[in-house]
Amino acid sequence: MLKSRKFICFLLFLPIVSLNSLAQERYVLPVDEAKNDASLIAFRTKLIEATKTKNQSFILSIVDPDIKNSFGGDDGKENFKTNWRIGQKDSAFWEEFLTVITNGGAFFKEEGSQKTFCAPFSFMVFPEDLDAFEYSLVFGENVNLRAAPNLSAPVIANLSYNVIKTDYQNSADDGKNENSYVWVKVTTLGGKTGFIVSRYVRSPIGYRACFQKLKGIWKMTAFIAGD
Repeated sequence: MLKSRKFICFLLFLPIVSLNSLAQERYVLPVDEAKNDASLIAFRTKLIEATKTKNQSFILSIVDPDIKNSFGGDDGKENFKTNWRIGQKDSAFWEEFLTVITNGGAFFKEEGSQKTFCAPFSFMVFPEDLDAFEYSLVFGENVNLRAAPNLSAPVIANLSYNVIKTDYQNSADDGKNENSYVWVKVTTLGGKTGFIVSRYVRSPIGYRACFQKLKGIWKMTAFIAGD
């Protein structure tokens, strides 16, 4: 999957940004190839509604028996159900999955395999010349970059899908969990530094979902993070 992703990323990213100096701003603009497949659009519409209503029966019905859950070998539908506590309304799955499936995506196809659609776009079109562990992106339009981690701080700039470097050591957590950030300190490739609300920062190797049409039915074959 990763080799194919690198190829499609290269193709999709070429018209979006210049590969010139890192001293200039770079962007990862949204892509949504689902519109090219009517059956996928119909499936995704139902999937989004099921996620909003936390319909676990529907979610489990579209999970492939061999779904890839991680790079640690705990694949399969039962592990997916257990790991995400899918039967619980307060499961972290619902919010994370909704973000994933409502933010575009792209197709790829490996030789000898089914065509696969993966979402969100941030995974599929992030530039391959940047380290995915070091760089992230602003996940939204006109996001305020502030001088300090609070809503009353001056706005330095409005960012839209900029590539950024994160500084979690100097970010602001929620006071309860040191790894749960409310504000993230970031620097754009153009040199702008400040703080943005954490929900607008996304790693290109954050959670993504992949889908294949198997025997005429769309199934989720992976819901995974990392690289």
